[in-house]
Amino acid sequence: MEMATLYDGAAEVIASIRPSWKLSEVKYKLFTDGITNKLVHCSVPDDVLLIRIYGHNTDLLIDRQAEVRNIKLLQRAGFAPQLYATFNNGLAYEFAPGCTLDAALVRDPVVYPLVARRVAQLHAQNVDDLLQDPGQQQPRPILWDIMNKYITLLKGAFTDPDKKARFEKKFGGVQCLQTEMEDLQQHLSNLGSPVVMCHNDLLLANVILDPSRDKVTFIDYEYAGLNYQAFDIGNHFAEFAGVATVDYSLYPDKELQFKWLDIYLREFNRLKAGSETPKDVLPKDVEDLYVQVNKFSLAAHLMWALWAIVQSEHSSIEFNFFEYASIRLEEYFSKKSLFLSLQTSS
Repeated sequence: MEMATLYDGAAEVIASIRPSWKLSEVKYKLFTDGITNKLVHCSVPDDVLLIRIYGHNTDLLIDRQAEVRNIKLLQRAGFAPQLYATFNNGLAYEFAPGCTLDAALVRDPVVYPLVARRVAQLHAQNVDDLLQDPGQQQPRPILWDIMNKYITLLKGAFTDPDKKARFEKKFGGVQCLQTEMEDLQQHLSNLGSPVVMCHNDLLLANVILDPSRDKVTFIDYEYAGLNYQAFDIGNHFAEFAGVATVDYSLYPDKELQFKWLDIYLREFNRLKAGSETPKDVLPKDVEDLYVQVNKFSLAAHLMWALWAIVQSEHSSIEFNFFEYASIRLEEYFSKKSLFLSLQTSS
């Protein structure tokens, strides 16, 4: 999509939801960090909003109706920015002031406790409104449904024979990845990780540090839904490595993880107990969550690798999705034996 066309489309949205704005005074800025959608920052001297234009064919990957439903639920609970409008290929919503996290901020001793507590607060939300089936008694994690969807898309993804051959040579083909997913599902489903409301995409660019540095806001809830507690945390830890430039030496070590998880559990247990004061956490509980989180980080690597391979066939965004999938799978296989061998204390 050409820049002028993008801004013309944004102007049409603004005319509908901000009729008091003078379009001649609107300043536009295209944020280029995202690899799923295009995001336009629209501002006049005393107001700001964001317009997100969905990436090409991303409806294959994302349930847009569920996204809007989740945003509205989370907005009422104080977690998501205000949604101003939805349209055929995007959303308009509130701008959250501050700066996105980077490799240094995400491990800053002032910042990471804010993130840990905010994740705990999200996970402690009542999930009754999010049950997919009115007659459903237990929440169902979306992880395996999502991965199965991506695998199904891969089975008919490649129109270019050379690209298909490269995929099979590099990744072993769809059946190989499906077997990995099934083996993971069998192992991880038995760990007892609670199913909670999850963001599912807590990469650094989706965490905004308030200018006062005393709170964080999560944005971009398009992948949000009921999922395993340990997946959401393990996925966030994997994102310490970055996206544009990936460096897995930045994956948090055991000491940092234990500190993060201790803060998280104190807040999560406090909220679940309906208490005003933080709850004491047993070292065993931190150890057990540490084991679960690192095991589920493998699922995050595999899920985003599958996602990236699908995107490599469909996306019009300038990003090397194929190479990104390779990096995620290399990390998956390099850590698989180590993480799956971790044992809980119970």
